[in-house]
Amino acid sequence: MKIFNKDIKPMYIIIPIALIIIISFITIFIIIKNKDIENDHYKTKKIENAKEIQIEIPEGAYLSEIANILNENGIIKYPNKFIEFATREGNSNKYKYGVFYLNVNMSYEEISEALQQVGDPTNSVKITVPEGYELRQIIELCVKNGIGTEEGFKNTILNSTFDYWFLQDLDKSEVYLEGYLFPATYTFSKDASEETVLKQMLDKFDSIFSEDMKSRCNELNMSVHEIITLASIVEREAANDTERDIVASVFYNRLNSETYPYLESCATVQYILKERKPVLSNEDTKIDSPYNTYKNPGLPPNPIASPGLESIKATLYPATTDYLFFVLGNDGKHVFSKTYDEHLAAISEIRGD
Repeated sequence: MKIFNKDIKPMYIIIPIALIIIISFITIFIIIKNKDIENDHYKTKKIENAKEIQIEIPEGAYLSEIANILNENGIIKYPNKFIEFATREGNSNKYKYGVFYLNVNMSYEEISEALQQVGDPTNSVKITVPEGYELRQIIELCVKNGIGTEEGFKNTILNSTFDYWFLQDLDKSEVYLEGYLFPATYTFSKDASEETVLKQMLDKFDSIFSEDMKSRCNELNMSVHEIITLASIVEREAANDTERDIVASVFYNRLNSETYPYLESCATVQYILKERKPVLSNEDTKIDSPYNTYKNPGLPPNPIASPGLESIKATLYPATTDYLFFVLGNDGKHVFSKTYDEHLAAISEIRGD
C-alpha cells in the first residue's frame, strides 16, 4: 500500500505554476523592452541639460554604419530599430556626410531630419559665444578651440578693413569691435583666418540689428553705439530676462538725473580690472579710467561686452520706472529702489543687519 505525503506537491501542480511565473517574467520583460524601444524612438523621457554631441558621418557610409555611429555615441540604443525606421520612411539613401551636432533627446524623426541636412566640413569646429562675453574672452575661446592666435586677432582688428555701417564713426583701436561680435553659435573651419571669424560675427550683428531698431535709436535720440554700450552694461548687470528692461530704466534715469548722473556700474569697473570680482573695493571704484562709471558721468566710451538680443531690446524699450538704485538679493534677483534711503534699507535687509 502506497503512502501519499501531503507535504510534497504533485508535479501536475508545480509545473503549471512554474510556467505561469516564467510567462509572467517574459511578458514583463517584453513590456519593459518595448517601452525602452518606444522611448529610444520618440524620446518620451527627456534627459535634463543634455549636451550636444558631435558625430562624423563618412562619405558613402551605409545606413548600418550610420546607425552604429549613432549607437556608439549614445544617441540611440537600438541600431536595428533605427534602420527599420529609416527604411520604412524611405530615408536610407538620403543621409548626408560630414559633421553633425545631435543630442540624446532627439527622436528618430529629428535625427533623420538633421542627417538629411548638409553636414559641416570634417575639419570644422563649433563655437558658442555666450552673451556678455568680452572681446578678449571671445578671442580666448577661439584660440582655445584651435582657431587663430591671440596676436593674430589683435593684428587683424587693427590692420584689417571692416566695412560695416555701425563701425564707420568709431576710432580704430584694439577694442573698437567690442560689443559688435554677436553672441551666438558659429561653425568655422579649423583653418579659418582671424578675419573670417570676426567678419562672420559682425555679419551676425548686422543681420540682427534691424531697421526698426535703428529708427528706435533715433526716437531715443541716441546713436547705435550708445545703445550697444548701454545694452552691454544691462547684459552684465541684469540677473535674468524678466528684469533687463527694469535695469535699463535705472540707467536711463541716471543718465537723465542731475542728482545721480553716475551710472555706478560694477560691471564697468570689472571690465577695467579684466576680472569679474563679486565685490569691488573702494580702491577699485576710484580707478582712473574713462570706463569707470563711479568717477565719470554718463556712458563709458565703448561697450564692455557683447550684449544679446534681449538686452538690446530691453535697452531700446526700457521699463518706465522711477528707480535709481538696485542691489542683488539673496534669491538671485535685484531689489530696486527709488531713493537712497530705500536702497540702504534694502542692503541692510539683505545683509540681515
